[in-house]
Amino acid sequence: MSEWLYWQALNRALDAELAADDSVFTLGEDVGLYGGTYRVTEGLLAKYGEWRVRDTPISENSFTGLGVGAAMLGLRPVVEIMTVNFALLAMDAIVNMAAKIPFMSGGQFPMGLTLRMPGGVAKQLGAQHSQRLEAMFMGVPGLRMVVPSTPQDAYWQLRQAIRSDDPVIVLEHELLYFSKGEVDEGASAPPIHQALLRREGRDLTCIAYSRMVQLTLLAAEELAKEGIEMAVIDLRSLSPIDWKTCADSVNSTHRCLIVEEDCQFAGAGAELAATLQEQCFYLLDAPIGRVAGLPIPTPFNGDLEAASIPRVEDIVQAARKQLGQSKGVSR
Repeated sequence: MSEWLYWQALNRALDAELAADDSVFTLGEDVGLYGGTYRVTEGLLAKYGEWRVRDTPISENSFTGLGVGAAMLGLRPVVEIMTVNFALLAMDAIVNMAAKIPFMSGGQFPMGLTLRMPGGVAKQLGAQHSQRLEAMFMGVPGLRMVVPSTPQDAYWQLRQAIRSDDPVIVLEHELLYFSKGEVDEGASAPPIHQALLRREGRDLTCIAYSRMVQLTLLAAEELAKEGIEMAVIDLRSLSPIDWKTCADSVNSTHRCLIVEEDCQFAGAGAELAATLQEQCFYLLDAPIGRVAGLPIPTPFNGDLEAASIPRVEDIVQAARKQLGQSKGVSR
């Protein structure tokens, strides 16, 4: 058991897969000599050479398409797109090629493609570099997507994604790269798309993913001081979603709160709320609540940026509202 930073866990996972399988290689902007924008490929060029750690031109659709072609031939490319915002330039390769070729070929062509993308609101990067585009990718059949929130999950899920025969997006939050956590390289990993109960609770269930899991756990600690016990579920995956883990907890607590950094309208939380409302309707004591980002381009100003996405106090207030008069809180 070691304590690693999130980026170090990703680095070790990629290193392990490069060492284990000669068909694995990584490519993208600045992944080689520079070591990656967030240091995830640091040291790998010196260890594996430029044939397997390949710097590319600034042309996302081209090098992502190269990854698609390599995967069709049986290789296992790990494509790093410098930020999820730039994935918009590679949508043809991702949506029209990677997601559809295995199905359209009747399984004749594999697609062991991993797409690593940093994303989320970081620190004053402006509206064009602060988007949360996970809901867009969730709507593309044929793509899978994981959203690790801890160094341990980053290590597990990247290795599992690289070994998968399906195209997998690994969406990494930019503010998690320097978060610390314990990583056990030898521990057995849960299924790549399984949600995990991070905190038990009897009063309500809060479902979150990526960086919002950290904020939700902090909110749960604040609520516990008031005698409110909130269960926290880390989705870990957005496509597919582990509905059973979510529904079992909601059916136990009878209340549900969904927290996401993305905008509320047509976001991932909308799908969660709709499906859980169907599955848990008769055991719910209140409508499913949602805490999400504001429907605006992310402001550059630091205070406005912080106010545009959920904060711990927003989650606490929403949890109190879910419980209403039963906890002495006015609606």
